Amino acid sequence: MPTFEANEPFLDDYDHLTDERRAAFKAAVRKFVHDLRAGQFRKGLRVKRVVGRDGVWELTWADDGRATFSYGDPVVPGDAHIIWRRVGTHDIFDEP
Repeated sequence: MPTFEANEPFLDDYDHLTDERRAAFKAAVRKFVHDLRAGQFRKGLRVKRVVGRDGVWELTWADDGRATFSYGDPVVPGDAHIIWRRVGTHDIFDEP
C-alpha cells in the first residue's frame, strides 16, 4: 500500500478547496493509488513531470484541478511514498 505525507502548502491549499472540489480530488486519489499499485497511470489522470522542476510531478483531478507531488524515500520497502506538495487550480504552478 503506498504511503504519503503532505507538506504545509498542500495542507493550506486543501483547506481552501470547496467540499465539491475536495470530493473530486479524493476520487482522483483513489484512482491514483490504484494505478500506483498497478505500475501504470491511466491517461485520464494525466500524470506527468512538471517542466523545469526536478522531481516534481502533477496530476489532473478536474478541468481546472491539479495537484503536485514528489516521490519520497519508501516507508514500506517496495511501496511508493508520495509527498503531496500543492493542490488547486493551475495557479499552483507558480510554486509547485
